[in-house]
Amino acid sequence: MHVLRNRNHAIGRRTMLRGLLGGASVAVGLPLLEAMLDTHGTALASGGSLPKRFVSFFFGNGVQLEHFEPTITGPGWALSDQLAPFAALKDYVTVCTGMRNRQTAQAISHHEGMTVFSGYDYTPSNAGGFASDWGGPTIDQVIADIIAARDPTPIHSLQVGITKFDSPVDNGTTAKAISASGAPGALTAKYPSQNPRAVWDTLFTEFTAPPENKAMRLGVLDEVREDVAELDARLGQTDRQRLEAHLDNIAELEAKIAALPPACTIPGDPHHTNSEPNGQEDLVLTNQLMSQLIAHAFACDATRVASNLFCSVASEAVFGQTESTYTHHGHSHFNDQGYHNNIVFIMERLAELMQTLRDTPDVDGTSLLDSTLIYASSELAQGFTHAWQRQPIIIGGHGRGYLRHPGIHYQAVAPGYPGDDSTSAGNTTDILLTLARCFDPEHPSIGAGAPMSTTPLTDIMA
Repeated sequence: MHVLRNRNHAIGRRTMLRGLLGGASVAVGLPLLEAMLDTHGTALASGGSLPKRFVSFFFGNGVQLEHFEPTITGPGWALSDQLAPFAALKDYVTVCTGMRNRQTAQAISHHEGMTVFSGYDYTPSNAGGFASDWGGPTIDQVIADIIAARDPTPIHSLQVGITKFDSPVDNGTTAKAISASGAPGALTAKYPSQNPRAVWDTLFTEFTAPPENKAMRLGVLDEVREDVAELDARLGQTDRQRLEAHLDNIAELEAKIAALPPACTIPGDPHHTNSEPNGQEDLVLTNQLMSQLIAHAFACDATRVASNLFCSVASEAVFGQTESTYTHHGHSHFNDQGYHNNIVFIMERLAELMQTLRDTPDVDGTSLLDSTLIYASSELAQGFTHAWQRQPIIIGGHGRGYLRHPGIHYQAVAPGYPGDDSTSAGNTTDILLTLARCFDPEHPSIGAGAPMSTTPLTDIMA
């Protein structure tokens, strides 16, 4: 039978062990003790959460569904040919296939599918050629606004790109940017920079890294011994054991902190401006540098949201490092080996971003990838059909246990045949709402009109 403590010896749940370290006061929180419980044996606890981050990643011209979609669903899924670059990161990957894009705008080939990043139909644009503008804020900006309202960072969000060569006939904000902030009808497009040196300037020219506080986080136990002894005299045997275990855990944590590299270091100037002509761009180097800059920005808490426009809608970039004969858009229409090679190349670059975050320690000793959600997709399912159903959707990371980990393959509906890009179900915006609720569990909806969602995709949630 449980015996409640005499309330004359009750200890408040916010009781701290206190002392001085380096001339500053320090406090060590206590574990839940019986002495903190009310007469019903119920404890209350509250506190802030560790930061979560978000990255949106866009690549133009779709995939080859026959080689992209895994054939096995659920947690036991296996990597497909075009997902092979994620072999070392598979536990951090969730793939969503068979989803329906519920956009209702007039089809203009490479624009209508962009609803997958906002949940809104595009709006008409007079920018010339094939043109459209964002109809509502993109998911990265929705999340950036949530963070800014609760715990703002020096930079609201970061926009980077990789190749400079887009489509000269596709225009408007939908074609040139994957970040748009504000309310429908009053949006501001945030265009990416493909110049790593310029991104470095944006992030770090006037940024001062927070002081390394590792020394202040160590040796805390030595400074609170007197308080420990006083508290120990007030505790029963069970609580003494819990307190001892708690202090042992703190000592173990101190040892881990001592072994960690500095949480925030300002990287050196990359000196790379990505100024080469089409077909000669070093896309591997540019992507490596941008991934490192995003990781440094997250580690320094300069921002918690970034977007990477790898290549635009209908991108006419020539991927010289895959020995492409034509532009990426051209290969997508030919549906040839060059198209496949380019898709694998893009997946390698996305995996590289994930690996960079995985290799960067977070403040709690985990990795940045553990605290991040990466949302990647394209404006099309397949470039050679211009279809916008069954668009490829990859989610990296798990947002501190918010998504299932290891990740799964969620399939809304099976394809009718290999390469089927019309059979679809559900709503792609459900995924966007799922992502937003990682940062605000009460966020009511994403999008408007037919694509709007009020129902998260719970199948991929932990």
